[in-house]
Amino acid sequence: MESDSQLKKAKASSQFAQKELDKAEQQFEKFDQDVKSMTLDRMNSSPKEESDPQTKISTREAQKADGIWLKPVRTISSREKFNEKYRDDYNFKKEYVKFIAEHKEITGEKIEKWTKPFAGVPAEFWEIPPNKVVWGPRYLAEEIKKHCSYHRLTMRDQVTNNDGMGSYFGTLTVDSLVQRIDANPVSDRKSIFMGASGF
Repeated sequence: MESDSQLKKAKASSQFAQKELDKAEQQFEKFDQDVKSMTLDRMNSSPKEESDPQTKISTREAQKADGIWLKPVRTISSREKFNEKYRDDYNFKKEYVKFIAEHKEITGEKIEKWTKPFAGVPAEFWEIPPNKVVWGPRYLAEEIKKHCSYHRLTMRDQVTNNDGMGSYFGTLTVDSLVQRIDANPVSDRKSIFMGASGF
């Protein structure tokens, strides 16, 4: 038979555990609300994490370098018909540009990428050597620059409410954009046709 002190301890222990569970549930609900409040506009406006370039070649040396000419490793034809309204855009996008690709997640790892810039053109599989001057179609460089990133969600403890009674701490979701793979143009010439990415 259990003594009264053991029963009181067990009851106090279960009450403490219930309080901790309730607190954890409230924190989870707050986190869930923060994640649900993220819209595509908010995620697109998130700050981009800065990183140092991996390539140890100077701009002048890169401009003088011949570079490796890339060709697709594999091509899959398309059954769709090409829309001739986009012929000028396609001709511009398929022009070869000089760039340096960097793999920011796994340094030195070969970059593999599928592209299909327009309906009616074949899908192409590319293998791009990192940290070297290469020549490739503009659509490949733009695809690497624009679509090889992800959003990192983290939790940070900070003051969520500060009233006359005291400060309250809670976890908030912090969002940042991480560029997984990047492509940087070699030419420093600017063109009104190149756009914001430089290609």
